[in-house]
Amino acid sequence: MWRRADADHYPWLSGPYARLRTDRHWDDLDMILRRFDVSAGIVVQVEHSSAETARLLSAAAQRSGTYVVGWVDLRSADIAIELERLRALPGGQRLVGVRHLVQDEPDPRWLLRDDVRRGIEACGRAGVVVDLVVRAPQWPAVETVVTDLPAVSFVLDHAGKPPLTGAMEEWRSFIQRLAHRENVACKLSGLVTEADLDGWRVDLLRPAVRHLASCFGADRLMFGSDWPMCEVAGGYEAWLAAALLLIQDCDLDPDQVLAATARRRYRLPTSGQGRSPLPEDPP
Repeated sequence: MWRRADADHYPWLSGPYARLRTDRHWDDLDMILRRFDVSAGIVVQVEHSSAETARLLSAAAQRSGTYVVGWVDLRSADIAIELERLRALPGGQRLVGVRHLVQDEPDPRWLLRDDVRRGIEACGRAGVVVDLVVRAPQWPAVETVVTDLPAVSFVLDHAGKPPLTGAMEEWRSFIQRLAHRENVACKLSGLVTEADLDGWRVDLLRPAVRHLASCFGADRLMFGSDWPMCEVAGGYEAWLAAALLLIQDCDLDPDQVLAATARRRYRLPTSGQGRSPLPEDPP
């Protein structure tokens, strides 16, 4: 969560997302979860900051069934020590994954840097999932790193951000190749913010979701709400309703996509199961 006064810490709160520059409280999230009967899930970092990760862990410790994908500096030679430090904090055992906003790195081969690859390997040894938020320029590097590091568990956020209103063939080929790697799962998330924010339709999303379903299947697809970012594109309820329609349309097992896949991939306990993973992250 964030305060409006601190919004400058989040450079992505600009353009169409500037309307989200308001105070965001855990109570806002709790209200949504109660309304939609969500009892367990994962919150995801939005800042390259270990302080933010510590705050998320502390809040998760006070909420049953809440887990965290946080941030660590993947370039650090001391990443194993940092993971141990985070896990020793209040709520530290709720840390199930890490993420760096690779999409914002100017070098499309950032994931292939020697220090970054060592950091990713260290996460794998620690049993921590590595979330990947990328765009088309980083797709080749993603393929290389998930192939070279089969012992690391990866989650592709926002389905790799397909160009829903443009040429899709390159993305389709990328997804088809990536799905051959059993160490990769995919989030069904972030699609409405890649479409026309004010006029997206389920029909626009359907070809991409059908392709994801055919490549990954229900056992490697997981729903993500992308809250509060989805508020600029209709909100949580509209995206959830669309996702449920698409899951049915693709003949996917909703229990898998809404909960079980995330539980397996992030190694969550089976008690306190929720209907769907929790809100997420920035675009």
